[in-house]
Amino acid sequence: MMRAAITGVHGYVPDYILTNAELERMVDTNDEWITTRTGIKERHILKGEGMGSSHMGAEAVRGLLTKTNTAPEDIDLLICATVTPDYVFPATANLICDMVGIRNVGSFDIQAACSGFLYALTVGTQFIESGKYRKVIVVGADKMSSIVDYTDRTTCVLFGDGAGAVLLEAAEEGYGIVDSIIRSDGVGQYHLFQKAGGSRYPPTHETVEKRWHYVYQDGPSVFKFAVKNMADVSAEIMQRNNLKGSDVAWLVPHQANKRIIDATANRMGIGSDKVMLNIHKYGNTTAATIPLCLFDYESKLSKGDNLVLAAFGGGFTWGAVYVKWSY
Repeated sequence: MMRAAITGVHGYVPDYILTNAELERMVDTNDEWITTRTGIKERHILKGEGMGSSHMGAEAVRGLLTKTNTAPEDIDLLICATVTPDYVFPATANLICDMVGIRNVGSFDIQAACSGFLYALTVGTQFIESGKYRKVIVVGADKMSSIVDYTDRTTCVLFGDGAGAVLLEAAEEGYGIVDSIIRSDGVGQYHLFQKAGGSRYPPTHETVEKRWHYVYQDGPSVFKFAVKNMADVSAEIMQRNNLKGSDVAWLVPHQANKRIIDATANRMGIGSDKVMLNIHKYGNTTAATIPLCLFDYESKLSKGDNLVLAAFGGGFTWGAVYVKWSY
């Protein structure tokens, strides 16, 4: 069977940096508390009127096209994973295509919270494997600052803004995306969600006054589910593909909480030297965390490296992807 391979990756984060020290002046928190519980030191925030997730996604895609020497007209499909679309409609993927000059192709959004990039990667892979398309771009982009309540010290310390994009193409034999698992359980819907803004609770004066348009998180419940399911699915994909800890070159985890990442690595039987980590620089950028990790660590990757990508997000959603790196 033909496989899809990641043949390029690029990332983008805004210039403005929100440090723990600045958050100390905004809410009742401190650097020691944030760092100990999350591993986060700073996060990047997109500033500017009328700037949305598409602007960051477009920057990541422009960089990807230049880096891979790919013309916009060569792209067959673009998928964007996001929970912070510019508009309810049209899709953020449509806007990104327009900004970078990609015309007359399919483009759509996927919403699976922090697991969104893995969901989008899994979907994009099918188009390459079937032979229908030759070049597919998968983007993860989120402006989390647009839905974070900066008076809520339990959530405002966690999130940042950013975007990452990968190019998928048919792989040389033996390389590419080998296996993927995506899962969900709606029992988690009230533990991590944005209550208003959709069709159930459209915007009203009341929803705004009750602050229902911001992220709500029941931290202990989310932590419990995330530790178990992200670790379980990572171990499952290793078992399905007869991988031992020594076979894995890198764990590429969603960057939500260092303790969750450490628990996943421990379950997989790999040391911290094999874990991609940039949560201290960016915080949780939701759908952008995994491609930003690949971008940051790209120079350390070698052709044939076994990578396990893993994530857990609101919904609940979770998943893992096994990649044999192609360059």
